Amino acid sequence: MTAPMIAPADTRLLLSGNEAIARGAWEAGVKVATSYPGTPATEILESIGAYPDLHAQFSVNEKVAMEVAIGAAMSGVRALCSMKHVGMNVAADAFMTFTLTGTKGGLVIIVADDVGLSSSQNEQDSRYWGRFGHMPILEPADSQEAYEMTKAAFDISERFQTPVILRATTRVCHVKAVATVGARTAGAKANFIPEPQRWVMVPGNAKNRLPLMAERDVAFAAFAEDTDLNVLDDGTDRRIGFVTSGPVALTLREVFPNAPIFKLGFSYPLPIERLRAFAATVDAVVVAEETEPLIENEMKAAGITVSGKDILPRFGELLPHIVGPAVRPLLGLDEPPPQAAPAKLFPRPPTLCPACPHLAVYHTLARLRKKVLIAGDIGCYTLGAGHPWGALDSCISMGASMGVALGMDKAREPEDRDKAIVAVIGDSTFLHMGMQGLLDITYTQGNVTVLLMDNSTTGMTGGQNHPANGQDLHGNPAPKVDFAKLVTALGVAEDRIHVVDPYQLPVFDRTLRQEIATPGPSVIITNRPCTLIDAFTRHQPYHTDEDACTGCGKCIDIGCPAISVARRETATRKNGREVELTFAHIDTAICTGCGMCVNVCASEAIVRDEIPAKEDCRS
Repeated sequence: MTAPMIAPADTRLLLSGNEAIARGAWEAGVKVATSYPGTPATEILESIGAYPDLHAQFSVNEKVAMEVAIGAAMSGVRALCSMKHVGMNVAADAFMTFTLTGTKGGLVIIVADDVGLSSSQNEQDSRYWGRFGHMPILEPADSQEAYEMTKAAFDISERFQTPVILRATTRVCHVKAVATVGARTAGAKANFIPEPQRWVMVPGNAKNRLPLMAERDVAFAAFAEDTDLNVLDDGTDRRIGFVTSGPVALTLREVFPNAPIFKLGFSYPLPIERLRAFAATVDAVVVAEETEPLIENEMKAAGITVSGKDILPRFGELLPHIVGPAVRPLLGLDEPPPQAAPAKLFPRPPTLCPACPHLAVYHTLARLRKKVLIAGDIGCYTLGAGHPWGALDSCISMGASMGVALGMDKAREPEDRDKAIVAVIGDSTFLHMGMQGLLDITYTQGNVTVLLMDNSTTGMTGGQNHPANGQDLHGNPAPKVDFAKLVTALGVAEDRIHVVDPYQLPVFDRTLRQEIATPGPSVIITNRPCTLIDAFTRHQPYHTDEDACTGCGKCIDIGCPAISVARRETATRKNGREVELTFAHIDTAICTGCGMCVNVCASEAIVRDEIPAKEDCRS
């Protein structure tokens, strides 16, 4: 990804919220930026990495990313750490201590909440971290504000010597809007000054920081009352006034163009006295916030009468078709006439890509479904839970497949061991948080077979590099982790480690059956790259020979999107039993020629055209 042309000051650019945050961070003089890929935050670090005069890196997980940013901020330079909401759970250990020590250089933490669960296993409200960590929360509504608030966050961080969270949401992160940008300000030079009483958080030193945190809370509250980050967008209809934050303000203005709206850009701590004064100017106050009732509860605790989650949902985005019907009855307004219903789209459930190396894993597991329990993990391979495989029994969090599989093993009774236990995990996820789980499996001698699916990238978030594919953020050569050696070091016996080409289905099937039948920890590593990265090689496509196809349908069972049902027929066997035959069609436009389907076709009906000679190609 390239930076927005390193555009000069006063240029108007069409930027997503993520790109705007990156531009704001660069202009603010950020020296170090860190992250771990996670939708909807991924593009922040990718965009920052395209700017000059700073260091940007995807770390192995969010905790390490936070610690790298903390080290830079302790050295006096400005640092940024970005992640999706669940990543903050991983980073919280380091974060919660640094809120106590306070920072030297500005430290801004971008937490992107996936409101509505577009690509997440849960829906969290990251505004809680401000309350938990005694630190400010800023909430932009669009790209211009994302850019401006990122810059303001660094100033606030250094003014109060505290980390600051900028809470974005999927709608802010990914929607593009016009933003006017400025010029870069040179950041401070690194100068770490040893202060053991501050930076060494043993209990005695930590206790001495608590009164300083309390003093800082008082200063934040005073700042909240004065800052122009909190804006009153007045209106003429005083029947209802809204208190809100983030992109919900744009929804409210669309649905209720004449209503007063108090928009909290600095949403924690709340400017309680300004909100009290605002409430006195309208007949009723509705707090519209995504997702938890934090503002609502704090205003009620301050004695301000408001409505909120009694009429608005506690989950999902507050979009016009949600807010309008909920609030209009309070105004005695009828609903506008319904618009014509949009045409129904043909359902397109998510699936793996043509030739994805994970197809082989799930095809094989599906055939063994009655013999295995399967602990899944976070990645594009989570799609293995869907049709046609149904080959996952759990998916909890990054790296959880290891611990969950081990727990399944240790919980069962000795007589209840008719099923093998398999953990499925991707390469980036294994490096993120899977290594510790595997160490626990080997240390306790868990009877678990681990399928470590190495596709040479962080696939689900767009193909980012990581320590096991030999490239850094910019695609430059970097040290490459050898998974076989790594799992050996974690305690797996060498004869229980297998590196297998997943396109060779019979070999993979035989290896998996062998390992689940043998007690003790084992690891099978698949080694084909993701089909969407440069390392993947496309071959001449296959097609079906209709005359040779017997309609067995085994190739369709693989689940490759390039293979579809051409037709179905009913046939009568010699014994008089009727069977349904399923004849396949291969879409040569998307087939990559991987050959997995050839492995399961007993009738040799899947064939490849001969590649024409070069002289024929020229003609």
